Amino acid sequence: MPVDYAHNQHPRIEERKFEKPIKVRDQAQVGEGFFARLNAKVGLKITLVVGTMWAAYAFALIALLSLPSTISSGSLFEIVVWISSSFLQLVLLPIIIVGQNIQARAADKRSEATYKDADAVLHEAREIQKHLKAQDAEIERILGLLNDRLNASEGSAS
Repeated sequence: MPVDYAHNQHPRIEERKFEKPIKVRDQAQVGEGFFARLNAKVGLKITLVVGTMWAAYAFALIALLSLPSTISSGSLFEIVVWISSSFLQLVLLPIIIVGQNIQARAADKRSEATYKDADAVLHEAREIQKHLKAQDAEIERILGLLNDRLNASEGSAS
């Protein structure tokens, strides 16, 4: 009495063998056509340069160079405009990008960990399948022995 089960492997298992976790930096390769890839690469490079604290310090210095002339104008409107457009925008932009870069690295680490966890779970599931096959074989052997004994006892009783 064989066990009535046939393993049907999910197609994703085969796909995973050729894939690695998706990283933020890999997205520069994504796009349709040469110009889409070029734009992604240029945008990423600029983001990596502007998204540093050194860029924030440089932008703060540039903004502070115009502060004396803005103050000497005596116009409250010009001071408010300088603070909002010259200082805040120039300095906050790279600081925000730094934060986003840190978040992207954290997302990449989470992605890598999730990928490794999924790979481990897949490995464990395969081990469980091997274990179940071995158990099925042993159960079939035991059932065969029981059937043999049952047939032998029925044969001797008649």
